[in-house]
Amino acid sequence: MRNPSYSAGSSGQTPGRVLVVDDMATNRALVRAVLSTAEFEVIEAQSGTQALEKIHEANPDAVLLDVLMPGMDGFDVCQALREQAEYRLLPVIMLTALGSPDDVARGIEVGADDYVTKPFHAIELEARVRGAVEKKRLTDRLDDTESVLFALARVVEAKDRTTGDHCDRLSHYSVVLGESLGLGYDDLEALRRGGVLHDIGKVAIPDAILLKQGSLSPDEWAVMRQHPTIGAYLCSALRTMRRTVDIIRYHHEKWNGSGYPAGLSGTDIPCLARVFQVVDVYDALSSERPYKAALPREEVIRLLHEETDRGYWDPDIMRAFLEVLEHRPERLELPLGRTRDAEIVSNIVGSVMDWTNRR
Repeated sequence: MRNPSYSAGSSGQTPGRVLVVDDMATNRALVRAVLSTAEFEVIEAQSGTQALEKIHEANPDAVLLDVLMPGMDGFDVCQALREQAEYRLLPVIMLTALGSPDDVARGIEVGADDYVTKPFHAIELEARVRGAVEKKRLTDRLDDTESVLFALARVVEAKDRTTGDHCDRLSHYSVVLGESLGLGYDDLEALRRGGVLHDIGKVAIPDAILLKQGSLSPDEWAVMRQHPTIGAYLCSALRTMRRTVDIIRYHHEKWNGSGYPAGLSGTDIPCLARVFQVVDVYDALSSERPYKAALPREEVIRLLHEETDRGYWDPDIMRAFLEVLEHRPERLELPLGRTRDAEIVSNIVGSVMDWTNRR
């Protein structure tokens, strides 16, 4: 559980929780002596394995990590942390007698944020730790904001019980396609987020339009077409969402310029939006809805070819997706756990809505 941001202390800030990892008790005691002020709360671990356990239990704001330890050394610990999504942004400061360029380079490669060489100056160490704690707390505030946006998006999805785990499917499909296209981590993360957030703008669409059975009138359709612009506005303030905002705003554009809201065409449509469009139409064709059955794979493939020939979708990206669909379809299967999570969220929100409507 994340530390609260404020307390009744004189500074208004809770102490920064710092994990000191070193197999030498004297070294840990020295760091504790430097940091044992009202500003920091120091916890200790004497091995790499114990450090990973303490990080999970205590959720520190920063880690001071010795490199030279028996068994699991500091490089191994840092790499293990960066392989877990929840700890990729946890500040890690390497604290070691190793100061060669090769050692520094290796620390950076495994994801260390900073490097302090022993023997250290107390003022320098305190300043670096303070900066790391402030960075972590800023990241947490951004994470809280993102969590609100994701919760809103889940509410929108759960309102329409006909789409099932639509968001999770799109997140999974788009990442699979992005990997096939050779996209990097930041782009894949934007696609994952886009799967959940692409329709968040529908939170501002009246339920009478959003949940209407049957065709929308021209006026209603004009309101519905505003949701990509609204969604992009909701997410645009966060720098971490810069790539995702393009997906939200432009996922209803078409290669031939017949889409909305901007009528963009060809490569004027941002690449990630073009990737997302392909998996979005695939999901619409391959999923069961109240007004249609899920189409067989052969029919889905035929229609994807047909719509691409009409100029709806980027032909190169569609070609890459069809390669996966036809030759590696198992990659598109949504993990069972994620399907169950989406079902639980949908049922909870649906029950709350039913209760609200009855009152």
